[in-house]
Amino acid sequence: MKKVIAQVRKELAQFKRDKLTVALALVLPFLSLLLFGYGVRLEIKDIQVVVQNFDNGALSLDLIDRIYGNDQFIPHKWKGNDVVKDAIDRGYAKAGIIIPPEFSRELRAGHQAKFEAFVDATDVNNARVIKNGIIATTNGFMQSNKLIPQQPPIQPEIRLWFNPGRKESLYVVPGAIAVCLWIYPSLLAALAMVRDKEQGTILQLYASSITAVELIAGKVLAYIVVGLGMSVFLVSVSIVLFNVFFVGDPTPYLIGTLFYIFSSVSFGTMIGTRMTTQSSAVQAVAVGGFTTALLLSGYLYPIRNIVFPLSLLCNIVPARWFVQLSRDALLRGGNWSYDWYLPVLVLVLGLFYFGLAIKNLGAMQLKA
Repeated sequence: MKKVIAQVRKELAQFKRDKLTVALALVLPFLSLLLFGYGVRLEIKDIQVVVQNFDNGALSLDLIDRIYGNDQFIPHKWKGNDVVKDAIDRGYAKAGIIIPPEFSRELRAGHQAKFEAFVDATDVNNARVIKNGIIATTNGFMQSNKLIPQQPPIQPEIRLWFNPGRKESLYVVPGAIAVCLWIYPSLLAALAMVRDKEQGTILQLYASSITAVELIAGKVLAYIVVGLGMSVFLVSVSIVLFNVFFVGDPTPYLIGTLFYIFSSVSFGTMIGTRMTTQSSAVQAVAVGGFTTALLLSGYLYPIRNIVFPLSLLCNIVPARWFVQLSRDALLRGGNWSYDWYLPVLVLVLGLFYFGLAIKNLGAMQLKA
């Protein structure tokens, strides 16, 4: 145990002496959190809509006011012969509405009146949001003007739980914390492992009495300390800038964070035992760590949207489980009754990476 503690002290001393590494542990996670928190938006807003009204009746003007009164839509003025087509084709508007002549008169006479809505569907998800927004606005217009002959027999009353204000930061930021805590601790651990190879100090360790388990354990424990400090920093920034707070029982998240950072550092150490240069270690962590944490964790889109067999890989990505744990703790209000298995899965994957790192280093010692 004394050798492990000595290795931890050595790693932390080297970490504090290297100003670039300290910046990597604080500045880059902070900038990444800002980028994710303010830059990632999953729901389109301020949708440019152009309207061509051939009716100019009271009801058509009321419909236009309701469309532009929707928080999602903003008016866009366009001049030309074919206003809607030109505005959408040139990318100045995402949707266009054409109200035909006699629209108001047909409605007042009790007849069916139609108007055309054109939606730019180059982005399918945004097109679906725009379509639903137009339909909801039209239904509200019909109800307010008593154009629906009778109330439907079923009236759903919908309540939004956990995020009634639909603040995207409450959904994005917890996942962003998980992604950052996977990328940077693993990157720091990989660079620390490879640095010993490049500087030749790894040969001194091979010649000493320290074992592969003690060496790996010392490096992992040292960067777990760094990772825990990083997690406290990121959560504090999230509370101050994004008003993200713990709800429910925070202990599953706190214990899960410890296991998650252990998993991240073990993954980086495993990468470091295989790579020979720092540039190759950075590339390996970027491809094997960042890409999987970003795309296969459920951070940007639901796991169920990932096609088979890639969906199977999600189960061995620790970020996939910690993203869920983070959102439960900071958004839904998690507790041990339904979150107990998430820290366990993260720990199991961390032990797997830790075992691979020891195996790789043992093979290296034999070769040396």
